[in-house]
Amino acid sequence: IMNAFGLLLIGLILLCTTTTSSLQCNHLPLQQRKVIENSLRLLDKMGKKFPEQCLREKMSFRFPEQVLKPRQKETVKMAIEEIFQHIFYIFSKNMTLAAWDGTALEQFQNGLYQQIEQLEACVIKKKTHYFWSKEVNRLKLKKYFQKIDCFLKDKQHNLCSWEISRAEMRRCLQLIDKVIRRL
Repeated sequence: IMNAFGLLLIGLILLCTTTTSSLQCNHLPLQQRKVIENSLRLLDKMGKKFPEQCLREKMSFRFPEQVLKPRQKETVKMAIEEIFQHIFYIFSKNMTLAAWDGTALEQFQNGLYQQIEQLEACVIKKKTHYFWSKEVNRLKLKKYFQKIDCFLKDKQHNLCSWEISRAEMRRCLQLIDKVIRRL
């Protein structure tokens, strides 16, 4: 049988962790802006100027911007979490031909991973409640990132395919940054 002091202690610990995580969640937009600014800087640092030989290989992936326009903030946070997961997945694959700064790439991946963890912690409680607002948005994001993934595979992960994907991820992060500034 647990004594009253033990129960009180557990209650206080739970209260503190809940308060801490809700404080972190309140500051999430500010943290995300910093992470995105840092991610954009690291994307630039990773590679040099866009190679001229890749200009004729441009590809239009068409980011589904409507996924970032729902009325509920929670739905937007879930969309952003999903986007970060996809970007993390793409940037953790067959990158031997990318010829990028390894340290900047690693820092980019770490920043994304930490952001995914924070978003999951803040959004998880409400995930079932909103059920991602519309599963349609999730599928649109999946389709968008599959296009990028297939493009990389079709080009056998060559330098130009990575440079084009890097430019696309930059555009994607800039769109998220605009949305976060409005939250």
